[in-house]
Amino acid sequence: MTLPISLEFFPPKTPEGVDKLAAVRRQLYALKPAYCSVTYGAGGSTQDGTLQTVQSILAEGVDAAPHFSCIGASRDSIRAKLREFIATGVKRIVALRGDLPSGYGGFGEFRYASDLVAFIREETGDHFHIEVAAYPEVHPQARSPEADLQAFATKVKAGADAAITQYFYNADAYFRFRDEAARLGVAIPILAGIMPITNSSQLLRFSDACGAEIPRWVRLRLQSFGDDKASIQAFGLDVVSDLCERLRAGGVPGLHFYTMNGAKATLDVCERLSLISNS
Repeated sequence: MTLPISLEFFPPKTPEGVDKLAAVRRQLYALKPAYCSVTYGAGGSTQDGTLQTVQSILAEGVDAAPHFSCIGASRDSIRAKLREFIATGVKRIVALRGDLPSGYGGFGEFRYASDLVAFIREETGDHFHIEVAAYPEVHPQARSPEADLQAFATKVKAGADAAITQYFYNADAYFRFRDEAARLGVAIPILAGIMPITNSSQLLRFSDACGAEIPRWVRLRLQSFGDDKASIQAFGLDVVSDLCERLRAGGVPGLHFYTMNGAKATLDVCERLSLISNS
């Protein structure tokens, strides 16, 4: 069965990085991605690079979505950015609350991602396809799983078209979240965020920071490999491919790969799943 694929990149900081990412994208386009998303840092610290990367992807004939956060922003600054997106041909946005940068005294005029989604709809109607974030293992700052689920449903009701999850390695967490969201009336596609495993220390650091759970057996196996990169990558390929197979069997509407600006790990998983197009 075919399964829609999307890809996430971060904006390069050097000319060499720009060239490297362009080469990575050329390799990954074999997956025929539905779209690519491009992140940026707290407070929009790399926002110019985000939009430049999005424009490069659009010029290559692939749909692209900038990540767009509202924390610390004013209605006027958001309105101006939306006009810039429209002027440059952007038709898709990943709408996020974002993290409050150090030194900021308050939230600005938007406290939640649902406020941003509602404002985008008020200002631009249906011009943008809006993705929002979802947390199958519960947002690390949520008061409770129920409150987190309600916050997600509020974002959807504000006008989101689809959602992308934080990465996870427990398929049951995804299925439970999807089913509980459906009981709250959520009917949009919830794409599974997939993080290939290539570097155990980096993965453990990321996961501790963002609240993504590494199952104990996976963590212990990764630690047992030490600096043996080949074993880490072979084990990681098995774990992530098995996860994707379970998700596919359970009816996931799409896989969103956190590529870390590399091609091989994502291509290896998709080849294992027979998702690479030869046309």
